[in-house]
Amino acid sequence: MSHFSSKDSSLDNLLRRDPRTEWIARNRLHPLHSNVVSAGQGEIRGPSGLLRKNPHVIGFIGPNGIKRIDRANLSSAGLNSKKRTGEAKKTLLPLYIVENPDAYIMVVADMIGGRLTSHDKDILGLAHQLVAEGNQNTAVVLVCFGESKETQFDLAGVDRLIHLSADEFEGFAPEVRVAALIQIETQYRPEHWLFPDSVHGGSDLASRLAAKLGERPAAQAWQVTASTTVSRGASGSQDIRRETPRILMLMEECANAIEDTRHQVLPLDLSEEFIVLSDSRLLDKGQIEVDSNAVPLAEAEFILSAGNGIHNWDQFHSAAAALGATEGASRVAVDDGFMPRSRQVGASGTWVTARVYLAVGISGAIQHMQGIGQCDKVVAINTDAGCDMVKRADLAVIADSEAILEELTKLAQQYSLSKSQEEKSDAA
Repeated sequence: MSHFSSKDSSLDNLLRRDPRTEWIARNRLHPLHSNVVSAGQGEIRGPSGLLRKNPHVIGFIGPNGIKRIDRANLSSAGLNSKKRTGEAKKTLLPLYIVENPDAYIMVVADMIGGRLTSHDKDILGLAHQLVAEGNQNTAVVLVCFGESKETQFDLAGVDRLIHLSADEFEGFAPEVRVAALIQIETQYRPEHWLFPDSVHGGSDLASRLAAKLGERPAAQAWQVTASTTVSRGASGSQDIRRETPRILMLMEECANAIEDTRHQVLPLDLSEEFIVLSDSRLLDKGQIEVDSNAVPLAEAEFILSAGNGIHNWDQFHSAAAALGATEGASRVAVDDGFMPRSRQVGASGTWVTARVYLAVGISGAIQHMQGIGQCDKVVAINTDAGCDMVKRADLAVIADSEAILEELTKLAQQYSLSKSQEEKSDAA
């Protein structure tokens, strides 16, 4: 094992990073943003320092004057905006076929909520990079456990799929899952095992599998080739370079996700029926109900955040309770005394990484936009269609917040009632 830092002579060919320039490139509201982005030639460094494509310079101007990302190159095919559907995208993208593969690379996904995360897709992209460097007749296999709601495995780069959906694999079941991975290892002997280095189970499974197989895995890996792996060490202050092992725990942004091809997603079966461990020491008793506001804001996955547009605060609290969301707020709402300082979201408050961030009545000050930069999906409810929060949102509702929150509360209560009735009927 060899250690090196940014001062090592072996990295003289790397460009020195400019944190201020990187920050301006990520902040599209900065007055110098356009100049920095144009100079970056379509690439940008993310908050973790890894080089990624910049979506703001890729695409075309739609009929409403909004830039759209043209991942499938549909505009050059002469299709109008009404035909820009997922089916059209699948038709135009070339099909990547692996017939009778000689080898396999196994990707064990987190599949949070039954769907591929951006972290999972980055790892699938890295798997195809390893295929391009080695044996071209290698299939990328996705191994997933439990319920799956994903409908676009083909667009994510999955050549083969092993879906273990039995009840034994639901919830927290590391012993049973590792036993299944051992069976896959015995039958297919993959060239590499790729796991997300995450708190959602990827790191735990990788460590257990490595111990069972006697392998020495690489953790916090962020630059990987067929021969060399670079991992983060010493709290990110030092990089560790080593020969690429069979088992890798990979960071986010380790590679670009697949965008230009669709894949076959053929099922890959296990030759022997899986035997459930009868002496499992861990038993998942299921999820327990907790107070959503007891979850720290920085760790919350679903946040309902209020801004200056909220006037009925009793309704807001009721909606958050019905939705099971952690409450957040803009600085204006906190300064006005409607919410405690611990609930402030933004650069001067708490930086959040929620999977869903529902902003109600928040116009989107630059400090607030910085604080939600790492959120997966942003939903905005606002009466101002031109505010920055609406421009940032993945889904925007231009309507009165009270009416929308009232309807959301009713739907959430109806869903909870129907779910409890189903549980009672199942128990009977």
